[in-house]
Amino acid sequence: MTAREKDEAVGAASWPEIVRRIQARTPARLLVGRRGAAYPTATQLELREAHAAARDAVYAEMDTRAIFSGSFLEQWKLFEVSTQAADKQEYLLRPDLGRHFADSARVEILNRCSKGNDIEIAIGDGLSVAAVAAQVPRLLPLLYPSAFKRGWTVGQTLMVRYCRVGILNEIGELLTPRVAVLLIGERPGLAAADSLSAYMAYCPDSTHTDANRNLVSNIHSRGLSPENAADRILRLAELMILARTSGQQLRIDDPKPTRTIIGEATTQSTQTKHE
Repeated sequence: MTAREKDEAVGAASWPEIVRRIQARTPARLLVGRRGAAYPTATQLELREAHAAARDAVYAEMDTRAIFSGSFLEQWKLFEVSTQAADKQEYLLRPDLGRHFADSARVEILNRCSKGNDIEIAIGDGLSVAAVAAQVPRLLPLLYPSAFKRGWTVGQTLMVRYCRVGILNEIGELLTPRVAVLLIGERPGLAAADSLSAYMAYCPDSTHTDANRNLVSNIHSRGLSPENAADRILRLAELMILARTSGQQLRIDDPKPTRTIIGEATTQSTQTKHE
């Protein structure tokens, strides 16, 4: 039992049942007690540890061979390209550079990736290399078979160093997939430093903003499991392909708008065939 758990156990008996149930359901530091005007020592030390883990996640460099086993790299034929940011410091200070590929990266992507696939998956370091290392080895192998079962073609997966979400636009313009998926490390907090997000867009191009994208977030051990995340990603991709759109008007958990969008898309598709 950790020092914090001992502190919590001592104070637990004084809390009502509803408070204990809330504490059990969240990693947030709620009602942890105090020593004078400060947190108990155990809680303060835990906060400092979580803050250090978050800083490490942000400043870590992506080392592909350290993150993934040789067999994993060989199986998925992963290769790495970079954005226009020259190093980690510039990447953090200039987010705009992380939204555009370096010229050499464009050449390599066009040489190694096919165009016009149904799904194109990219892996970006983002603000947490720890998230990529912890979640991608379980998530990526779940996406491919399920996509193939749906009869979709899947492009060659690439890894992007110094990556921002806006790189989806250039992936779309270079490779013209129907749906682009970016698995990227989330900005770490004090509850999880290894949380991954999946940003998705239908036929992304330079005109796209966040309003044109959808997000599956909080993929980590205390959040969304890789299995559930893969299911949500692929169901979102299905909706995008059927509706021929993505973004704020497309919500996987809101059946009414989804039915409206799909109904409109199906009608348009039928009309086009008849024409």
